[in-house]
Amino acid sequence: MAITMKPSKRVQCIDLSGIRKMFDMVGENSINLALGEPDFNTPAHIREAVKEALDEGFTHYTSNTGIVELREAIAHKLQTENQIPASPESIIVTVGASGALYSSAHALVDDGDEVIIPDPGFVAYDACVKLSGGVPIPAQLKDDNDFRMIPEDVLELVTAKTKAIIMNSPGNPTGAVLEKEDVKGLADIATDHNLTLISDEIYDKIIYGKKHYSPATYSDNVVTINGFSKTYAMTGFRIGYLAAPPTLTEELLKIHQYSVTCTTSLAQKAALAALTGPQDSVGEMVAEFKRRRDLVVGRLRDMGIHCNLPHGAFYVFPSTDNPEKFVEEALKKDVVLVPGTSFGQYGAGHFRISYAASYQNLEEAMDRLESIGW
Repeated sequence: MAITMKPSKRVQCIDLSGIRKMFDMVGENSINLALGEPDFNTPAHIREAVKEALDEGFTHYTSNTGIVELREAIAHKLQTENQIPASPESIIVTVGASGALYSSAHALVDDGDEVIIPDPGFVAYDACVKLSGGVPIPAQLKDDNDFRMIPEDVLELVTAKTKAIIMNSPGNPTGAVLEKEDVKGLADIATDHNLTLISDEIYDKIIYGKKHYSPATYSDNVVTINGFSKTYAMTGFRIGYLAAPPTLTEELLKIHQYSVTCTTSLAQKAALAALTGPQDSVGEMVAEFKRRRDLVVGRLRDMGIHCNLPHGAFYVFPSTDNPEKFVEEALKKDVVLVPGTSFGQYGAGHFRISYAASYQNLEEAMDRLESIGW
């Protein structure tokens, strides 16, 4: 007798990531510009820390919130670099920044609550809100203001049902960096309307010619999310963190505790080494990302493709006629891109390029794209 198993409506209401769908199309000769993963090796001192921890037998459960040494180092980083009054007790070490986002959404959002999200924005925002029973409300990010999330636009979307706002600076997929007045304005909205502002700051050190501002500097109603994947080329370690007001940390911990228990012990030692060890590699990677950005933007503009100059992360978000067709033609040339609609309804008319690939591969990819004759 055949048994039909039905998934939940919450799962049925979301799609698999468009980024991963494009990643699955990578062929033997393809240049993959779809995935936001630095091509650099994890710095040697971080890898050595893992070896030492393994040799010492540091392979068991840790505290649910993470080892205290790491939480102290994270608190110090937030205090000195981000001007956030964090303490080790306010921090939870998570399975990547994605784990922090998932815990935040499920701890904060009830059925029917509205959450304002950037659009175009990272694919997980819409999905996490829906999985928590909430309703994502897209805030349109526009080309003509460099895809910044403008407080006045966000304020127009606030209703009696609004529970939270998600912001992301530097942003994925646009590379946009919010100005100080943007960040403070969003923080003020959270305070004035008693909302939670979830601030995804995973790219806070990958920034060019601008300054990063954290909303938790200006409001207590903020959950700050960050991690190690992008800054330290540690994507496979799957380690991030969140910092929240003390009254909220225990509620966030409930979701974290019952979904993952704790973050991998060895990854925590790696993260500790990343924060407390030499930072030279970060500057070197950021300088190389800027060189790659300039190459990609310059080549696209030479092809007649409109492209804003991003000031952070490692993405460009060009606009063109029929970008879906362009992505399709690029795939025929063995260059993997992501259509803008993967990042929300207002991503229409765009496509995303990740320049986290090597300079040599980016040069070859631009040659192949130019040969399309768009």
